[in-house]
Amino acid sequence: GRMKPVIVVHGGAGRIFKEREEGSRAGVVRAALRGYGILKRGGSALDAVEEAVRSMEDDPHFNAGCGSVLNEKGEVEMDAIIMDGKNLDSGAVSAVKCIANPIKLARLVMEKTKHMLLSDHGAHLFAQAMGVPEIPGEKLITERSRERWKKNLEPDSNPEEFQKDLGTVGAVAIDSEGNVACATSTGGLSNKLVGRVGDTACIGSGGYADNRSGATSTTGHGESIMKVVLARLILYHMEQGLSPEVAADTALDYMKTRVGGLGGVIVVNSSGEWAARFSTKQMSWATVKDDQLHYGIYAGERHTKSVDEALASEREGF
Repeated sequence: GRMKPVIVVHGGAGRIFKEREEGSRAGVVRAALRGYGILKRGGSALDAVEEAVRSMEDDPHFNAGCGSVLNEKGEVEMDAIIMDGKNLDSGAVSAVKCIANPIKLARLVMEKTKHMLLSDHGAHLFAQAMGVPEIPGEKLITERSRERWKKNLEPDSNPEEFQKDLGTVGAVAIDSEGNVACATSTGGLSNKLVGRVGDTACIGSGGYADNRSGATSTTGHGESIMKVVLARLILYHMEQGLSPEVAADTALDYMKTRVGGLGGVIVVNSSGEWAARFSTKQMSWATVKDDQLHYGIYAGERHTKSVDEALASEREGF
Protein backbone atom coordinates (compact mmCIF):
# COMPACT_ATOMS: atom_id res chain seq x y z
CA GLY A 1 0.00 0.00 0.00
CA ARG A 2 1.10 3.57 -0.67
CA MET A 3 -1.19 5.63 1.58
CA LYS A 4 -0.90 6.10 5.29
CA PRO A 5 -4.32 5.18 6.60
CA VAL A 6 -6.41 7.80 8.40
CA ILE A 7 -9.73 7.57 10.24
CA VAL A 8 -11.87 10.41 11.60
CA VAL A 9 -15.06 9.92 13.64
CA HIS A 10 -17.71 12.20 15.13
CA GLY A 11 -20.28 11.54 17.82
CA GLY A 12 -22.63 14.36 16.86
CA ALA A 13 -22.68 18.14 16.85
CA GLY A 14 -24.81 20.21 19.19
CA ARG A 15 -24.69 20.79 22.90
CA ILE A 16 -23.09 18.05 24.92
CA PHE A 17 -24.25 18.25 28.51
CA LYS A 18 -21.46 18.35 31.11
CA GLU A 19 -22.35 14.99 32.64
CA ARG A 20 -22.07 13.33 29.23
CA GLU A 21 -18.78 14.83 28.09
CA GLU A 22 -16.51 12.08 29.41
CA GLY A 23 -18.66 9.35 27.90
CA SER A 24 -18.77 11.14 24.55
CA ARG A 25 -15.00 11.61 24.48
CA ALA A 26 -14.35 8.02 25.48
CA GLY A 27 -16.87 6.78 22.89
CA VAL A 28 -15.36 8.59 19.90
CA VAL A 29 -11.83 7.65 20.96
CA ARG A 30 -12.83 3.98 21.24
CA ALA A 31 -14.49 4.09 17.81
CA ALA A 32 -11.47 5.76 16.17
CA LEU A 33 -9.07 3.23 17.70
CA ARG A 34 -11.23 0.31 16.52
CA GLY A 35 -11.45 1.65 12.99
CA TYR A 36 -7.74 2.39 12.90
CA GLY A 37 -6.97 -1.14 14.08
CA ILE A 38 -8.66 -2.45 10.93
CA LEU A 39 -6.76 -0.01 8.69
CA LYS A 40 -3.42 -0.83 10.35
CA ARG A 41 -3.90 -4.52 9.53
CA GLY A 42 -4.41 -3.58 5.87
CA GLY A 43 -8.21 -3.62 6.10
CA SER A 44 -10.47 -1.52 3.90
CA ALA A 45 -11.78 1.98 4.58
CA LEU A 46 -15.29 0.50 4.28
CA ASP A 47 -14.70 -2.04 7.03
CA ALA A 48 -13.07 0.62 9.20
CA VAL A 49 -15.93 3.14 9.00
CA GLU A 50 -18.54 0.42 9.50
CA GLU A 51 -16.75 -0.86 12.61
CA ALA A 52 -16.24 2.65 14.04
CA VAL A 53 -19.93 3.49 13.59
CA ARG A 54 -21.06 0.12 14.96
CA SER A 55 -19.01 0.82 18.08
CA MET A 56 -20.90 4.11 18.59
CA GLU A 57 -24.30 2.54 17.79
CA ASP A 58 -23.65 0.14 20.67
CA ASP A 59 -22.74 3.03 23.00
CA PRO A 60 -25.78 4.56 24.77
CA HIS A 61 -24.07 7.99 24.89
CA PHE A 62 -24.92 8.57 21.24
CA ASN A 63 -28.12 9.13 19.31
CA ALA A 64 -27.71 6.04 17.11
CA GLY A 65 -28.53 2.38 17.69
CA CYS A 66 -28.91 1.91 21.45
CA GLY A 67 -29.53 5.37 22.92
CA SER A 68 -31.45 6.71 19.91
CA VAL A 69 -34.02 9.42 20.61
CA LEU A 70 -37.73 8.61 20.32
CA ASN A 71 -40.27 9.75 17.75
CA GLU A 72 -43.63 11.33 18.67
CA LYS A 73 -45.08 7.88 19.43
CA GLY A 74 -42.20 6.95 21.73
CA GLU A 75 -40.46 4.55 19.33
CA VAL A 76 -36.94 4.39 17.95
CA GLU A 77 -36.69 4.87 14.15
CA MET A 78 -33.15 4.92 12.80
CA ASP A 79 -31.39 6.01 9.60
CA ALA A 80 -27.94 5.00 8.35
CA ILE A 81 -25.77 5.26 5.23
CA ILE A 82 -22.44 3.87 4.04
CA MET A 83 -20.58 4.77 0.85
CA ASP A 84 -17.62 3.37 -1.07
CA GLY A 85 -15.44 6.01 -2.74
CA LYS A 86 -14.02 3.55 -5.24
CA ASN A 87 -17.12 3.11 -7.40
CA LEU A 88 -19.62 5.45 -5.66
CA ASP A 89 -21.66 2.49 -4.43
CA SER A 90 -23.81 3.30 -1.44
CA GLY A 91 -26.34 1.61 0.82
CA ALA A 92 -28.78 3.21 3.23
CA VAL A 93 -31.73 2.41 5.45
CA SER A 94 -34.35 4.76 6.83
CA ALA A 95 -36.92 4.56 9.63
CA VAL A 96 -35.75 1.09 10.71
CA LYS A 97 -36.78 -0.34 14.06
CA CYS A 98 -35.70 -3.25 16.26
CA ILE A 99 -32.19 -3.62 14.82
CA ALA A 100 -29.08 -3.09 16.93
CA ASN A 101 -26.82 -1.93 14.09
CA PRO A 102 -28.48 -0.10 11.19
CA ILE A 103 -25.03 0.54 9.67
CA LYS A 104 -24.60 -3.21 9.10
CA LEU A 105 -27.94 -3.31 7.33
CA ALA A 106 -26.93 -0.33 5.17
CA ARG A 107 -23.78 -2.21 4.14
CA LEU A 108 -25.92 -5.23 3.17
CA VAL A 109 -28.21 -3.00 1.10
CA MET A 110 -25.11 -1.79 -0.75
CA GLU A 111 -23.63 -5.23 -1.31
CA LYS A 112 -26.62 -7.55 -1.67
CA THR A 113 -29.18 -5.49 -3.60
CA LYS A 114 -29.28 -3.38 -6.76
CA HIS A 115 -30.76 -0.55 -4.68
CA MET A 116 -29.31 2.19 -2.52
CA LEU A 117 -31.98 2.93 0.05
CA LEU A 118 -34.55 0.72 1.76
CA SER A 119 -37.01 2.08 4.27
CA ASP A 120 -39.20 1.00 7.13
CA HIS A 121 -41.16 -2.18 6.32
CA GLY A 122 -39.08 -3.07 3.25
CA ALA A 123 -35.86 -2.65 5.20
CA HIS A 124 -37.36 -4.89 7.88
CA LEU A 125 -38.20 -7.65 5.35
CA PHE A 126 -34.71 -7.37 3.85
CA ALA A 127 -33.12 -7.66 7.31
CA GLN A 128 -35.12 -10.84 7.93
CA ALA A 129 -34.08 -12.27 4.56
CA MET A 130 -30.43 -11.53 5.40
CA GLY A 131 -30.74 -13.17 8.82
CA VAL A 132 -30.03 -9.94 10.69
CA PRO A 133 -31.14 -10.58 14.28
CA GLU A 134 -34.09 -8.56 15.50
CA ILE A 135 -34.10 -7.14 19.00
CA PRO A 136 -37.07 -5.82 20.95
CA GLY A 137 -37.44 -2.07 20.40
CA GLU A 138 -37.28 -1.48 24.17
CA LYS A 139 -33.69 -2.77 24.15
CA LEU A 140 -32.65 0.35 22.21
CA ILE A 141 -34.41 2.79 24.53
CA THR A 142 -32.42 4.36 27.35
CA GLU A 143 -33.90 5.99 30.43
CA ARG A 144 -32.58 9.33 29.17
CA SER A 145 -34.32 9.06 25.80
CA ARG A 146 -37.62 8.20 27.45
CA GLU A 147 -37.27 11.10 29.91
CA ARG A 148 -36.58 13.53 27.11
CA TRP A 149 -39.51 12.23 25.07
CA LYS A 150 -41.88 12.74 28.03
CA LYS A 151 -40.52 16.26 28.62
CA ASN A 152 -41.09 17.15 24.98
CA LEU A 153 -44.71 16.01 25.20
CA GLU A 154 -45.52 18.61 27.88
CA PRO A 155 -47.68 21.42 26.49
CA ASP A 156 -45.16 24.18 27.27
CA SER A 157 -42.13 22.21 26.08
CA ASN A 158 -39.93 23.31 23.24
CA PRO A 159 -38.50 20.24 21.49
CA GLU A 160 -36.29 22.62 19.47
CA GLU A 161 -34.34 23.32 22.68
CA PHE A 162 -33.47 19.65 22.92
CA GLN A 163 -32.62 19.27 19.24
CA LYS A 164 -29.37 21.01 20.03
CA ASP A 165 -28.09 17.83 21.65
CA LEU A 166 -28.22 15.71 18.52
CA GLY A 167 -25.53 13.08 18.50
CA THR A 168 -25.66 11.54 15.02
CA VAL A 169 -22.51 9.41 14.66
CA GLY A 170 -20.21 9.06 11.67
CA ALA A 171 -16.81 8.03 10.36
CA VAL A 172 -14.63 8.66 7.31
CA ALA A 173 -11.42 6.87 6.37
CA ILE A 174 -8.76 6.39 3.76
CA ASP A 175 -7.01 3.01 3.61
CA SER A 176 -3.53 1.97 2.47
CA GLU A 177 -4.87 1.42 -1.08
CA GLY A 178 -6.07 5.03 -1.21
CA ASN A 179 -9.76 4.11 -1.11
CA VAL A 180 -12.04 6.36 0.93
CA ALA A 181 -15.37 5.58 2.59
CA CYS A 182 -17.92 7.21 4.86
CA ALA A 183 -20.59 5.94 7.26
CA THR A 184 -23.26 7.82 9.23
CA SER A 185 -25.97 6.58 11.61
CA THR A 186 -28.65 8.29 13.70
CA GLY A 187 -31.85 8.03 15.72
CA GLY A 188 -32.93 11.35 14.20
CA LEU A 189 -34.75 14.18 15.95
CA SER A 190 -36.44 13.78 19.32
CA ASN A 191 -40.25 13.67 19.04
CA LYS A 192 -40.07 13.73 15.22
CA LEU A 193 -43.13 12.75 13.19
CA VAL A 194 -43.43 9.02 12.54
CA GLY A 195 -41.71 8.25 9.25
CA ARG A 196 -39.51 11.37 9.27
CA VAL A 197 -36.28 10.77 7.40
CA GLY A 198 -33.49 13.29 7.86
CA ASP A 199 -30.22 13.93 6.10
CA THR A 200 -28.42 10.83 7.35
CA ALA A 201 -29.97 8.33 4.93
CA CYS A 202 -29.69 10.75 1.99
CA ILE A 203 -26.62 10.38 -0.21
CA GLY A 204 -24.77 13.70 -0.52
CA SER A 205 -26.35 15.08 2.63
CA GLY A 206 -25.52 12.67 5.47
CA GLY A 207 -22.33 11.54 3.79
CA TYR A 208 -20.46 11.23 0.51
CA ALA A 209 -17.29 9.45 -0.57
CA ASP A 210 -15.36 9.68 -3.83
CA ASN A 211 -11.76 8.50 -4.23
CA ARG A 212 -11.09 11.45 -6.53
CA SER A 213 -11.65 14.00 -3.80
CA GLY A 214 -12.30 12.44 -0.39
CA ALA A 215 -15.03 11.53 2.07
CA THR A 216 -17.21 13.35 4.55
CA SER A 217 -19.85 12.57 7.19
CA THR A 218 -22.17 15.22 8.60
CA THR A 219 -24.17 15.90 11.76
CA GLY A 220 -26.50 18.67 12.87
CA HIS A 221 -29.91 19.97 11.82
CA GLY A 222 -30.98 17.42 9.21
CA GLU A 223 -33.41 19.55 7.27
CA SER A 224 -30.81 22.32 6.90
CA ILE A 225 -28.15 19.81 5.83
CA MET A 226 -30.52 18.46 3.15
CA LYS A 227 -31.27 21.95 1.80
CA VAL A 228 -27.60 22.56 0.98
CA VAL A 229 -26.61 18.91 0.30
CA LEU A 230 -23.80 19.51 2.77
CA ALA A 231 -21.56 16.45 2.30
CA ARG A 232 -21.41 16.84 -1.47
CA LEU A 233 -20.92 20.60 -1.14
CA ILE A 234 -17.77 20.05 0.94
CA LEU A 235 -16.32 17.67 -1.66
CA TYR A 236 -17.17 20.21 -4.37
CA HIS A 237 -15.11 22.80 -2.52
CA MET A 238 -12.22 20.34 -2.25
CA GLU A 239 -12.48 19.68 -5.99
CA GLN A 240 -11.98 23.44 -6.42
CA GLY A 241 -8.67 23.04 -4.56
CA LEU A 242 -9.64 23.95 -0.99
CA SER A 243 -8.13 22.08 1.96
CA PRO A 244 -10.48 19.86 4.02
CA GLU A 245 -10.60 22.47 6.79
CA VAL A 246 -11.38 25.45 4.55
CA ALA A 247 -13.85 23.40 2.47
CA ALA A 248 -15.67 22.34 5.65
CA ASP A 249 -15.77 25.86 7.10
CA THR A 250 -16.94 27.34 3.79
CA ALA A 251 -19.82 24.86 3.49
CA LEU A 252 -20.86 25.18 7.16
CA ASP A 253 -20.77 28.95 6.83
CA TYR A 254 -22.97 28.81 3.73
CA MET A 255 -25.48 26.58 5.53
CA LYS A 256 -25.60 29.04 8.43
CA THR A 257 -26.03 32.19 6.35
CA ARG A 258 -28.32 30.71 3.70
CA VAL A 259 -30.73 28.62 5.81
CA GLY A 260 -29.77 29.38 9.42
CA GLY A 261 -28.65 25.78 10.02
CA LEU A 262 -25.93 24.61 12.38
CA GLY A 263 -23.94 21.40 12.16
CA GLY A 264 -20.60 19.67 12.07
CA VAL A 265 -18.56 17.61 9.64
CA ILE A 266 -15.57 15.32 9.46
CA VAL A 267 -13.53 15.14 6.28
CA VAL A 268 -10.60 13.25 4.82
CA ASN A 269 -9.22 14.06 1.37
CA SER A 270 -7.60 11.78 -1.17
CA SER A 271 -4.13 12.62 0.10
CA GLY A 272 -4.99 11.82 3.71
CA GLU A 273 -5.44 15.34 5.11
CA TRP A 274 -8.33 15.52 7.56
CA ALA A 275 -10.58 18.01 9.35
CA ALA A 276 -13.24 18.03 12.07
CA ARG A 277 -15.21 21.31 12.00
CA PHE A 278 -18.49 22.52 13.49
CA SER A 279 -20.68 25.62 13.79
CA THR A 280 -22.52 24.33 16.88
CA LYS A 281 -21.19 24.82 20.42
CA GLN A 282 -19.65 21.38 20.45
CA MET A 283 -18.97 18.21 18.48
CA SER A 284 -17.25 15.14 19.86
CA TRP A 285 -14.62 13.91 17.39
CA ALA A 286 -11.48 11.80 17.22
CA THR A 287 -8.96 10.95 14.55
CA VAL A 288 -5.95 8.68 14.14
CA LYS A 289 -3.16 9.34 11.66
CA ASP A 290 0.53 8.35 11.81
CA ASP A 291 -0.19 6.38 15.01
CA GLN A 292 -1.24 9.61 16.74
CA LEU A 293 -4.70 9.98 18.23
CA HIS A 294 -6.27 13.47 18.38
CA TYR A 295 -9.66 14.22 19.93
CA GLY A 296 -11.84 16.99 21.31
CA ILE A 297 -15.32 18.36 21.94
CA TYR A 298 -15.03 22.16 22.21
CA ALA A 299 -13.91 24.56 19.48
CA GLY A 300 -10.13 24.80 19.62
CA GLU A 301 -9.80 21.81 21.95
CA ARG A 302 -7.38 19.14 20.77
CA HIS A 303 -5.79 16.42 22.88
CA THR A 304 -3.05 14.24 21.41
CA LYS A 305 -1.81 10.81 22.52
CA SER A 306 0.12 8.06 20.85
CA VAL A 307 -2.07 5.15 19.81
CA ASP A 308 -0.14 2.80 22.12
CA GLU A 309 -0.79 5.06 25.10
CA ALA A 310 -4.47 5.38 24.12
CA LEU A 311 -4.88 1.62 23.73
CA ALA A 312 -3.27 1.05 27.13
CA SER A 313 -5.72 3.43 28.84
CA GLU A 314 -8.55 1.82 26.83
CA ARG A 315 -7.71 -1.53 28.42
CA GLU A 316 -7.65 -0.01 31.89
CA GLY A 317 -11.09 1.47 31.23
CA PHE A 318 -10.81 5.12 30.17
